[in-house]
Amino acid sequence: MVGYARTKMTDEEFKKRQTSYIKNADDPDIKSKLDEFTEFSSYISGQYDQDDGFQALESHLRDIESKYQGNEPNNRLFYFALPPSVFIPVSRHVKRNNYTAKGVTRLIIEKPFGKDLDSCRELISAVKQDWKEDETFRIDHYLGKEMVKNILLFRFANVAINSGWDKNSISNVQISFKEPFGTEGRGGYFDEFGIIRDILQNRE
Repeated sequence: MVGYARTKMTDEEFKKRQTSYIKNADDPDIKSKLDEFTEFSSYISGQYDQDDGFQALESHLRDIESKYQGNEPNNRLFYFALPPSVFIPVSRHVKRNNYTAKGVTRLIIEKPFGKDLDSCRELISAVKQDWKEDETFRIDHYLGKEMVKNILLFRFANVAINSGWDKNSISNVQISFKEPFGTEGRGGYFDEFGIIRDILQNRE
């Protein structure tokens, strides 16, 4: 796993951040797996709208791939946990600098994919100029959160509850979402797109 971001930090700080919220990290078995994970993790910093950073990323990726054994093609997956305002420039720079024709290259783009219908269509159209539809995945990462999965499990694993838990019996389900930290430098992002578009599940 290679992290790429606009904000500069040391490789050591990056590895500390990516494991800082892991539960039971002091458990010997979990710590061993975390150490193994961080061992093959690395970090590259660059600007979203400049080729230099993506070329440095390409050089780093080729260095990693040169150590692989065998003749299998190298596949690359780029996960965009980014502000939607930079989806287009980053996707274009990745295609221009980091696309591999020898293997499979994929984009995973987190919601919110735009802030309204027009901006969503603009993003889709812009991404399609460089990427095929089967190379692009748009996801709602909150559908995998424990609070959502627990509701589904609670309903469908219990026959008595499942029979009465439908649109005729329940008017609404409320989920209280709290985080133990503030916007952490994300104020500009929330000002433009809003917290609702970021955390509420949708039908994308």
